[in-house]
Amino acid sequence: MAGRHSRTRIFSSPAGIVATAAVGVALAVGGTVGAVQLTSGSEQSGQVALDLTPTTAASSLAPSSPSVSPSASASPSATASPSATRSQQAASRSKERTASPKPKPTAKKTTAAAKVLESGSCGASFYSDGQLTANGESFNPDALTAAHKTLPFNTKVRVTNPANGKSVTVRINDRGPFVDGRCLDLSRAAFATIASVDVGALTVRYEVLG
Repeated sequence: MAGRHSRTRIFSSPAGIVATAAVGVALAVGGTVGAVQLTSGSEQSGQVALDLTPTTAASSLAPSSPSVSPSASASPSATASPSATRSQQAASRSKERTASPKPKPTAKKTTAAAKVLESGSCGASFYSDGQLTANGESFNPDALTAAHKTLPFNTKVRVTNPANGKSVTVRINDRGPFVDGRCLDLSRAAFATIASVDVGALTVRYEVLG
């Protein structure tokens, strides 16, 4: 058997095709793979000779199972954003709006004209020195005050200069003047409001206010 050659023949007969299929099934079931040598003679038609020479183990020819790739990790599920809630202000938009009431105009306060209790004309002068007035106040030459012989303290008197029409309202807080022909002695600031202090004295019109 030294000169024996292994050859694989191509079968053309139906019997050879069936035999080839049977050999493939046998190799798959038995676990071995061999070189198949089929000989058919012209004398023996339909007979098939099988020469099974064990070769490598079937496990080496078995199709290698594909390596299972690690399953892709599931992507983290997206966190649902919190649903927006409508504020109460938005909900109130569906309500019927009412016009805001217009503010009522505020009535202007009108000061009632002072009632004139007495009026007349007399001489008036001014003074700027003094420590205490007759009602016990400290004399202030810059305050609009005046001295009178008989009028009650805190009486208001409107004094007008007829020459220029200027007037000033003073408060009685002292007594005087003690000069004939004069009925009022104004503070320096009150006199300067209706005339120049260089005049010294002038005739004025007075009105006692109630």
